[in-house]
Amino acid sequence: MSVNGSRILPDVIEESRRLSDVLEAQGIPVRLLGGLGIRLVAAAAYPPELAREYNDIDLVTDSRHGRQLAQSLAEQGYEPNQMFNRMHGARRLLFYDEPNKRQLDVFVGTFEMCHTLPIAERLDVVPLTLPAADLLLTKLQIVRLNEKDRNDAYALLLALEVGTTDDGAINAAWVARLCARDWGLYRTLQLNLEKLREGLGDAPLSDGERDLITQRLAAIETAMEDEPKGSKWKLRARVGDKVRWYEDPEEVERHGY
Repeated sequence: MSVNGSRILPDVIEESRRLSDVLEAQGIPVRLLGGLGIRLVAAAAYPPELAREYNDIDLVTDSRHGRQLAQSLAEQGYEPNQMFNRMHGARRLLFYDEPNKRQLDVFVGTFEMCHTLPIAERLDVVPLTLPAADLLLTKLQIVRLNEKDRNDAYALLLALEVGTTDDGAINAAWVARLCARDWGLYRTLQLNLEKLREGLGDAPLSDGERDLITQRLAAIETAMEDEPKGSKWKLRARVGDKVRWYEDPEEVERHGY
């Protein structure tokens, strides 16, 4: 127990590791995502100039363990958003760490924001977090990319090379495969890769770091373009931007912090 009577640790990185260990020990498959997931994947390679505070812990589990996970989080001292969880609990759960003024967000079975990503299929690929490619996808699927998300993407692109596997790399083959299934996701990534390139001049990075990011963005783009596309994808591509290709996700209550 901590001094405030909760098992929750005040250091968000230590708490994310502790929580992951506890849930895994209970047989609940769970992985970290979001900015904190990127911070843990990058580890010592995380660029200090892009360091930021984390006020959220984001988790994903499969659809079979959502209820068990919710019960365990309450036992750990997290306060559930009862109304939100009743309405959305089959797909998403929301909890609060009141002593440390943090929010805990759980995606159950899938990730549905501007685009839907099959991240629950990837829980067994690497330990602790989602694979780097999926972490990047959860950022680049955001249609209105903000500076925080842009810098999280830069940090990941600097920390890991782009490759064709999930072993210590950003798996561009997986990114390309998902984009070849869904023209809308492809279009949003296409736009955001360009935004990342354009934003490099404003980012607190060296010329060498900007060059490296540019090279890795190009490698992801090449994989996306080279992946074979089906007839359905090509038909949707002809319609293009005339029809909206993304969802506007509901803003989740921030609970005052």
